[in-house]
Amino acid sequence: MSDPAPSRAAKLLNILDLKKIEENLYQGENETENGARLFGGQVLAQASAAAYCTVDKVHLHSLHAYFLRPGRVDRPVLYEVERVRDGRSFVTRRIVAIQNGQAIFNMDASFQAEELGLEHSAPMPNVPPPRELREDVEVARELGGPQADPRMSPMAKVDRPFHLRSVFELGSKAWGEDRFWNPTWIKFREAVALPRAIKDPEEAAFRQQALARCLVAYASDMGLVSTAVLPHQSGTTRSEVQMASLDHSLWIHRAAPLDQWLLFHKRTSTAQSSRGMVHSEFFSESGDLVASMSQEGLLRKRRGDKQ
Repeated sequence: MSDPAPSRAAKLLNILDLKKIEENLYQGENETENGARLFGGQVLAQASAAAYCTVDKVHLHSLHAYFLRPGRVDRPVLYEVERVRDGRSFVTRRIVAIQNGQAIFNMDASFQAEELGLEHSAPMPNVPPPRELREDVEVARELGGPQADPRMSPMAKVDRPFHLRSVFELGSKAWGEDRFWNPTWIKFREAVALPRAIKDPEEAAFRQQALARCLVAYASDMGLVSTAVLPHQSGTTRSEVQMASLDHSLWIHRAAPLDQWLLFHKRTSTAQSSRGMVHSEFFSESGDLVASMSQEGLLRKRRGDKQ
């Protein structure tokens, strides 16, 4: 059976290769498979890539972002980078994403030179390994997608740049119950080939890890806001709730592997005032905590035509 998804993953790699317009100003093209609105993860990843264009030998370790306006897929995004600080250990950048002359997103990003220090890691949740789980997109297509079950994501039958294997299999009894967490294994679908012009092994390793961290930023927004709906599944369908990312924080603790499965451990802590709070972690297959995220999203119950 042929897998069409690598072309989607390859396209993501292409749009992360930003066009330089002038110093500190870059242009990114868009994915079109997610509908008319820009996917927040794409903007997070491209903003990270833009910031990486302005640093040397330091890696992204944290970002804090606000989604200001809905972006559109039918026009490119400009990323303006402000070089806030260049220290010996830490480097700070501020990035603004612009469409039609308006800021749609802003982000502060911090980079750090590699250092040795104390190390520990919270334990990974005890869940089945990815080899024991099925691909979400295959299960969704078998079940008929959201047309057959309105609790399913509108994107459930759409190929993603990542393999997705949910611990709670789509359509199962456990999947349909009200719950506070949604652990999913993810893995990027495409092998990453660096430009042949890069001959220095250290430079190649740096570029590969920089790309891996941009991909982590992309993945960190997959299905995050919708996790806050899970405690209400028995009485609420997705179509009844208006959802959008409001702000997003990401911390990358360790080198991000491109060629391994990562456990995307998503959970919600609270919802009120039409906002939902979601936290998540990425764990490597060996159990190391790779990255942590927190996001607050719009969670507004639709009332007729009023939104």
